[in-house]
Amino acid sequence: MTYTTLISAATLEQHLNHWIIVDCRFSLADSESGAKAYRHGHIANARYAHLNKDLSSAITDFTGRHPLPDFALLAKKLGGWGISNTRQVVVYDDAGGAFAGRLWWLLRCMGHDKVAVLDGGIKHWQKLGFPVTTVLPRVKPAAFRPYLNESAWLTALQVQNSLARKAICLIDARTPERYRGEQEPIDPVAGHIPGALNRAFQLNLDGNGLFLSPETLRGQFKRLTGANAPEQVVHYCGSGVTACHNLLAMEYAGLTGSKLYAGSWSEWIRNKNRAVI
Repeated sequence: MTYTTLISAATLEQHLNHWIIVDCRFSLADSESGAKAYRHGHIANARYAHLNKDLSSAITDFTGRHPLPDFALLAKKLGGWGISNTRQVVVYDDAGGAFAGRLWWLLRCMGHDKVAVLDGGIKHWQKLGFPVTTVLPRVKPAAFRPYLNESAWLTALQVQNSLARKAICLIDARTPERYRGEQEPIDPVAGHIPGALNRAFQLNLDGNGLFLSPETLRGQFKRLTGANAPEQVVHYCGSGVTACHNLLAMEYAGLTGSKLYAGSWSEWIRNKNRAVI
């Protein structure tokens, strides 16, 4: 069976020796904390992917905080982690999928749909009593051939033009306080893109850090997006990372085909000619 959105801890435990597992833990406050946490204990056979070093490219004067990676370079890294085009991949973090969703989305962009986020992450895994290890995996390199789908994301100009035509439904995944411009702990400008709706990605999770049911998520997103088809929905956040969580939630809910504004707010505000509110 192929898993393309979420996977339970119990199911992963049964396939630990057959699937490729990637630890995506990260903290915006301490970029090395995820790697440290990995060394102190991770799910058996997991490799580690660093958001800044592996899943993003270098920041420039025109980009946001986490520009899309060089896909050719990422394909080589995926192969180095033992990921082939046919292997099932499971990604996890300790933040409800906020960072693992980035690799989930990137793999799908590269034509690899057999990737799922561990529901509840390593926290739920340990809560259920499943073990972690400090043993590094023995990795057998593989060949990964990317089939890039560049229609999966929009540029700032495409977002601008699509909003002007009212051709998209733009959803901001940040907290309501950041969306309203009342708080901005990271970026130099507060506010949001005019016309954007708000759905904090945390709303996709229940009190235990697990995703809500597909039926619940479907109803919530449909109420938010109204008459817009899923393919018209575009997600953004601060830097194009946690927005993937809303995209994942929609896919899990059967609302397939939404897209990502990859540069997100931190790129949008680089150009003073782009409107903010």
